[in-house]
Amino acid sequence: MPLVSIVIPAFNCAAYLRETIESMLAQRGVPALEVIVVNDGSSDSTPRIARSYGGVVRVIDQPNRGVSAARNQGIRVAQGQFIALVDHDDYWFPDKLAHQLEAFAAHPEVGVVFTGFQRWYAQEPGKRFAHPAHYAADARPQGTEPAYCGWIYHQMLLDSCVLTSAALVRAQVFADVGCFDEALPFSEDWDLWLRVSRRYRFLKLREQSTLYRQHAAQGSRVIRSIDYRTLLLEKAARHWGLASPDGQAVSRLRFRRQLAHFRTSFGLGHLSGAQGASRRIAVRSFCKAFATDPSYWRSLAYMALMPLGWKP
Repeated sequence: MPLVSIVIPAFNCAAYLRETIESMLAQRGVPALEVIVVNDGSSDSTPRIARSYGGVVRVIDQPNRGVSAARNQGIRVAQGQFIALVDHDDYWFPDKLAHQLEAFAAHPEVGVVFTGFQRWYAQEPGKRFAHPAHYAADARPQGTEPAYCGWIYHQMLLDSCVLTSAALVRAQVFADVGCFDEALPFSEDWDLWLRVSRRYRFLKLREQSTLYRQHAAQGSRVIRSIDYRTLLLEKAARHWGLASPDGQAVSRLRFRRQLAHFRTSFGLGHLSGAQGASRRIAVRSFCKAFATDPSYWRSLAYMALMPLGWKP
């Protein structure tokens, strides 16, 4: 039986998948490891690349149903005591899992151990990405980050502080709180970590052991018509309040200020003129931001600049 199961949801990622898989297989100090690639209806050579590793990588094919459905399928078939969920274009340094397993051994009360990450950029637009060795120094052990160790639900209300590719999770966690919400087209990872943070403690290692690849095709860069982020946070606050299970809390003023910031950011995205953007949605978002926190003056300033043709 594997100790760790690595689940990689994969869709049309032939350009990056091999580098991702090989960084998984290069993990040191993990006695039993399984790598599961869930091919989510790819039309390129993604499944062929995944199968080129033979029995070392298990490949599951399914019709295209989105990243959450692919992750959930991988979780369902995973056999490890711990599960890692890695995006198909990200990268791990060789000691990531070993350090996380050491943290679990020292803190059996913890349900999730996550690390810092580094944004991974191409050397020039459309060119090769910088070699991972360029970032290796920041992947060395640097201790823990106390603000994100223990009960962190109240921290999750201000920002999604867990990069999914940088987390290692006890398999029991998914049995207790469920998997990803397949109805959410965005912020599905934030939704999961909010639910987990109500039931389990987290631990963050400062080391930046994961490279988070940045490119134009990322889902986080898509302009959407609905501000899923603030809807998710408002729902969480209504259901659970603003305090973690141990009583640590964010003030209502700070929470509302963060909602106003997110709404303004959403409006700026629609004001940018990118594909799918809408000036009407931008105005509505700025108005909501002001109603949420009237002291957050930026929302009114941006709206005042709109008739002048200003764009961010």
